[in-house]
Amino acid sequence: MTMLRPAILLFILLSLITGGLYPLVTTALGQWWFTDQANGSLIMQDGETRGSRLIGQNFTDARYFQGRPSATAESPYNPMASGGSNLAGSNPDLDHAIAQRVAALRAANPQASREVPVELVTASASGLDYSLTPESVAWQIPRVAAARQLTTEQVSQLVAEHTQKPLVSFIGMPVVNIVELNLALDALRKN
Repeated sequence: MTMLRPAILLFILLSLITGGLYPLVTTALGQWWFTDQANGSLIMQDGETRGSRLIGQNFTDARYFQGRPSATAESPYNPMASGGSNLAGSNPDLDHAIAQRVAALRAANPQASREVPVELVTASASGLDYSLTPESVAWQIPRVAAARQLTTEQVSQLVAEHTQKPLVSFIGMPVVNIVELNLALDALRKN
């Protein structure tokens, strides 16, 4: 019993620290220092939540830029079922899915070059990607410009404004947040 009492007290103390105090402190510090990130990096427009800066959305209309394919369960970009397709590169099902995506993209983007960017036909590991490289976005500009009755220069300028460059160039590559870009396109139409 003399050995059991300190073990129980230590268990209770560590449970209070790791199960109560630590989560409370990290939540309070997160809300204080990183309010936007701690609350999901939400995009608000007119008092309405339009999405998150960190989770892609399923844009299928020709007026919108499309992101990477999502392999999440039940519905595309489902954050509750994040995950990849888990198909090996040698799997014929993956080859078939990619061939279908290439054909669909070529049909939807007849003005673009025949070479479809790889990231537009392959899903990521999470299935929630919110960004593309500027090259993949540029491949879609003719379709979006035509569907919105804008010039390619207008759409290219908007893409350039929404291209996020890394703090230091050798650490990463520039990306374009597709959700924010599509919302900016909608705002452009309203103005």
